[in-house]
Amino acid sequence: MALNVETISKLERRITITVPLQPLEAQIKQRLGQISKTAKFAGFRPGKAPLGLVNQQYGDQVRDEVYSGAVEKSFGDAVEENKLRVAGYPNIEHKPFGAASENLEYTATFEVFPEVKLGDLSKIKIERPVLEVGETDVKKTLDVLVKQRVSFEPVKRAAKKGDRINVTLKASIDGKEVESTGETGIDLVLGEAGRVESFDDQLAGGKAGSSKQFDITYPADHSPEQLAGKTVSYDVAYISVSQPKFPEIDADFAKSLGIEDGDVEKMKAEITESLKQEVAKRVSAKLKEQVFKALTDDADFEIPSVLLGTEINRMMQTTEQNLKQRGADLSNIKLEPAMFEDQAKRSTKLRLILGELINTNGLHASADQIRAMVDVFAQSFERPTDVVTCVLR
Repeated sequence: MALNVETISKLERRITITVPLQPLEAQIKQRLGQISKTAKFAGFRPGKAPLGLVNQQYGDQVRDEVYSGAVEKSFGDAVEENKLRVAGYPNIEHKPFGAASENLEYTATFEVFPEVKLGDLSKIKIERPVLEVGETDVKKTLDVLVKQRVSFEPVKRAAKKGDRINVTLKASIDGKEVESTGETGIDLVLGEAGRVESFDDQLAGGKAGSSKQFDITYPADHSPEQLAGKTVSYDVAYISVSQPKFPEIDADFAKSLGIEDGDVEKMKAEITESLKQEVAKRVSAKLKEQVFKALTDDADFEIPSVLLGTEINRMMQTTEQNLKQRGADLSNIKLEPAMFEDQAKRSTKLRLILGELINTNGLHASADQIRAMVDVFAQSFERPTDVVTCVLR
């Protein structure tokens, strides 16, 4: 095998490789011999067809397979011999295999990984955020948990913010009906997020058995666009009005959160511990963010275009999947590679830096470190022990 390595640019290389064909003939004959043992031809029993007939039928296919294997192997040998760190897949060009006589010559163009040079890491300053968990935080968490477990009881008074109403509703624009619940009522909690505030203001004051008509003019930037800037006329019939009933923070409430003996103080202690773990995660995330930014800001090297393109495609696919899951109409959304280029450059650069640090310093997670991470991860589940057992099984 003869080869020549060219440097096209700082990261791009081209190798020209010549592979003698004579040593490959034995492989081709061996492969044809194997095929002849099972190949079926009219007028011949399996395994009895002349080798010439087998070659006529399968020769080109076998030759292409053997030559392709030779190209792959010779390229790998050339890369190893020249200690080249190939980034991505090479672009291989050659004449048709059938046109080769004594030698097969091909060129492989590819990029190599850059030399990652880090600055003086001792000059990097990282600030650890100070976050404390206090009684106020525990109370806020309990308030959220209480609201999540709210129930509603019917009342005869007029509806107000915080109440849940059950209504039938018709909506019209310029006298044309655009939406209707029919005879089936829908539940709405007055004041909850996600609706125009003036809509809930109009719904307040109604009683069970009453009806109300009103108009709402939506903002020009309203979503969905069908209602943006439009005046919608509503006809509402009230079926029921219910007021919220929040649970007491007592033994039953504690049991509902998994405290088997209903000990309220134990419940608060577990909430405190959970909050501390969450704070620790946030502090760790902030520290990691600072470190990653310092590393990327301090390092200057070219990024292989093949790696950058791969990262852009990955981000585009992830974004598309997320949009689909949210019910977005992708026919109205055009994702362009340029939208992701800056972010892809940062993440690709960081990945190269971290890879260099890992290889240079021989960094590997120990069994104890892995177990510690699994323990932290498991705490967010109802039965942490079962999660740990499942993960480490």
